[in-house]
Amino acid sequence: MEEFEQNSTPKVSLVMLVDDNDTDNFLSKKIMEHVNFSESILIKNTGKSALEYLHQNQNDPHKIPDIIFLDINMPIVDGFVFLYEYENFPPQLHEKIKVVVLSSSNNKRDINQFLNNRFVHQFISKPLSEKALMELSAAEA
Repeated sequence: MEEFEQNSTPKVSLVMLVDDNDTDNFLSKKIMEHVNFSESILIKNTGKSALEYLHQNQNDPHKIPDIIFLDINMPIVDGFVFLYEYENFPPQLHEKIKVVVLSSSNNKRDINQFLNNRFVHQFISKPLSEKALMELSAAEA
């Protein structure tokens, strides 16, 4: 199995983690840093703050994430509402951003609903792992 080289060039420029769980964000960020997955990692603790960030920065390509890791279960703006609102963003954002659902949910109906969403690139079960990042990188290549 291929391994990440710790000193290799990051695979992506900017990743956004959207999750209300600080522990999950900490662990996900650490594994990404460990494998040098991204140049920058932006953490948003709510779906609402992630949408606001995208709205405020939609015209600055350097501030638009390449990948959004999106949790399902969050208060107020959960993953489903996030994707519903995300539809209203311009097509150039949809073309640049890959949305990856990162969730501990094992609800088959939820998982299928996400996988059938045209904006969702992949579903990954928590916790994020080096193996999942390698598979995501391989899919990008």
